Amino acid sequence: MRSALALYGCDAVRLDSMLDTLRQAFKVFFDSVKPDVLLLKGLTPGVSTLEQVRAQMGKPETERVFDDGSRRLEYPRGPQGLKTYMVDIAPNGRLVAITQVLTAEHFAKVHIGMNQDEVRSLLGKPGQVAAYRLKQETVWSWKWLEGGVTPEAYFNVHFGPDGRVSTTSRSDVMRGH
Repeated sequence: MRSALALYGCDAVRLDSMLDTLRQAFKVFFDSVKPDVLLLKGLTPGVSTLEQVRAQMGKPETERVFDDGSRRLEYPRGPQGLKTYMVDIAPNGRLVAITQVLTAEHFAKVHIGMNQDEVRSLLGKPGQVAAYRLKQETVWSWKWLEGGVTPEAYFNVHFGPDGRVSTTSRSDVMRGH
């Protein structure tokens, strides 16, 4: 009887562990696709803390900690999402700003000679990465809401063999092909 109870206890612990893992995976997925109004609800610059940001927005894709103790958290919105939020936290742990960076204004900050880390810290994780061996080029692409006749487009950053920006381009999102 005792061995049966011990086995039940082990199975219950294992089941609880599996359920916790499943709950966490579901939360990560939900945080990546929940509507922006829910994602950003209740977060106030100068008031909200790093812990409140994490509780509301979930685990960031990346987190950069700077020499002064400030932080930048990156939240891309879903696979091939049209928005990426950069959340800036002051050295005192308070929210400074939440900025949607997939915009023409931010794309204009990309310049020839920037390295991949500089581009990543500016625009976040690209939705697509393509390597062209013959051209000795790697292209990072972000889908964004451009507006106009076709509301969505890709902003592309081309890196040369040295890992630095050689040019940028724009391409259409192809539908139905």
